[in-house]
Amino acid sequence: MARRPKITPEERARRAMMMEMVRELGITNAADLYTALRDMFAGTMEEMLHAELDEHLGYEKHDQKPKETTNRRNGTTPKKVRTQNGEAVLQVPRDREGSFEPTAVSKRQNDISDIQDKVMSMYAKGLSDRDISDIIEEIYGFSLSHETISRIVGRVMPRIEEWQSRPLEAIYTFVYVDAMVVKVKENGKAVNKAVYTVLGIDYNGHKDVLGMWISLNEGAHFWMMIFDELRARGVQRMLFACIDGLKELEKAILTIFPQTHVQRCMVHLVRNSVKYVPSKHYKDICRYLKAIYSAVSLQAAKDALASLQEKWAEDYPLAVRVWVDNFEHVERLFELPSAIRRMVYTTNMIEGLHSAMRKVTRGKAAFPNDDAVFKALYLRVMDVSKKWTLPVPNWSVILGQIDVLFPALL
Repeated sequence: MARRPKITPEERARRAMMMEMVRELGITNAADLYTALRDMFAGTMEEMLHAELDEHLGYEKHDQKPKETTNRRNGTTPKKVRTQNGEAVLQVPRDREGSFEPTAVSKRQNDISDIQDKVMSMYAKGLSDRDISDIIEEIYGFSLSHETISRIVGRVMPRIEEWQSRPLEAIYTFVYVDAMVVKVKENGKAVNKAVYTVLGIDYNGHKDVLGMWISLNEGAHFWMMIFDELRARGVQRMLFACIDGLKELEKAILTIFPQTHVQRCMVHLVRNSVKYVPSKHYKDICRYLKAIYSAVSLQAAKDALASLQEKWAEDYPLAVRVWVDNFEHVERLFELPSAIRRMVYTTNMIEGLHSAMRKVTRGKAAFPNDDAVFKALYLRVMDVSKKWTLPVPNWSVILGQIDVLFPALL
């Protein structure tokens, strides 16, 4: 059993003070405590506002000494604000000249809680507007309309634009490219659009989403635009790129970053192959396919391909043909050391990210526009990437092999 942390003298004093307050105010339950905290907050905030006004005027209330200014206090104005403990009414002091601009609570500020951050966090986790409103009302005692939630989330657009154009690292050891489909309304109809994500791993082994792009169609020009943009943002070198097999994509990468080793994803080859196989033989043939791309050497992979042909070519010729026609991509895989090979034989790393991103797209009939897609996915990416604090597993071994292959990078 874990030991409880030792209570410091300062913490013991704070607890004693709080218990004295509980006894004085007659607090007996959680509701009483929340009410007391709200009232204490309002009183303390009002004292801060009065102190600000004292400083603005240059004298304290009830000061009978001669004044250097003709400006005077002019009563208070009630102001309802949202706090972390619910709504509270503050009596905000005024001055006659109207020149007092408080900083504790500005004139146009009605929300002094962390509600906005909480709304964005819940939105990033895939909660609906109704769910968010219900949770806010349950915790804080007031509800938020759909319009208010939309306005809060809408404020993230400048952050998205800044993030999408931020400077990047000069070198990314591994880059993964993949797409996910979302429905977006266009001309009154819901159409399928692809969101293309580029995930990079820097020299220290840390993951980073380099950007997201949305388009109806993809082609050589589209991919050239993406990688040219990445180069303009500071990327000088991509050592390895794992893709799903699109020729236009490989061509674009090699045009902008000609020294990159572009590797076709083996899992995509498996999927292309087994679509020609009935479910009853799915597991059996997958064992033969795995023996090819997980072989210990190129010769072992060739032997595994021969076994595949011998066993399944007669029953499922199209499934076998996928591997015969694309064996050059398997050969390219075995040009690499084993630890690096395991990093690039599949795009599972970015597919895992897309699986997390689908949490905010799943169940949506259609997004109203492209901006709505970016807001939802950006907040989701920011939420997921908070956990990316450590390098990818086995990074020291992987980096050692990279340094042998690319000594000039040291």
